[in-house]
Amino acid sequence: QVQLVESGGGSVEAGGSLRLSCEVKGDGDRTYYFGWFRQSPGNDLREGVAAINRDGNTRYSDSVKGRFTISQDYAKNTLYLQMNSLKPDDTAMYSCAATPVSGSPTLSRNPYTSWGQGTQVTVSS
Repeated sequence: QVQLVESGGGSVEAGGSLRLSCEVKGDGDRTYYFGWFRQSPGNDLREGVAAINRDGNTRYSDSVKGRFTISQDYAKNTLYLQMNSLKPDDTAMYSCAATPVSGSPTLSRNPYTSWGQGTQVTVSS
C-alpha cells in the first residue's frame, strides 16, 4: 500500500484552471498505476475522471475529456491533474487513488486499493 496526499484544490470561477497534486509515499510509484476520482455534493458515489498506467497510457471520462490532463513526475513521486476550462459541474472533492495491478487504466473504483483524503474544488458561475 502507498500513502497518497492531495493538494492544490481551491475556489475558482468558471473557465479558470487548477492543478491538483498527489504526493505518493510508500512502496514506490513505479509499481502502481493511478487515478483521479471526484465526489460531488449530495452524491454518494465517486466518479472516475482520469487514470494513467505504468506505460503512460491514459483514460478520461467523457465529462472531462479535452479539459483535464493526468500526468506523473516519477522524480518527484507526484501525480498531477491539470484542470482547464472548469465548469460549476466540476465542483467536487477530488481524490487520487493507486492500484498495484497492471493493465489498461480504468475509471472504475475497483481495483484501486489506496486512497487519499481528498482536496476540495469549487467552481463558481
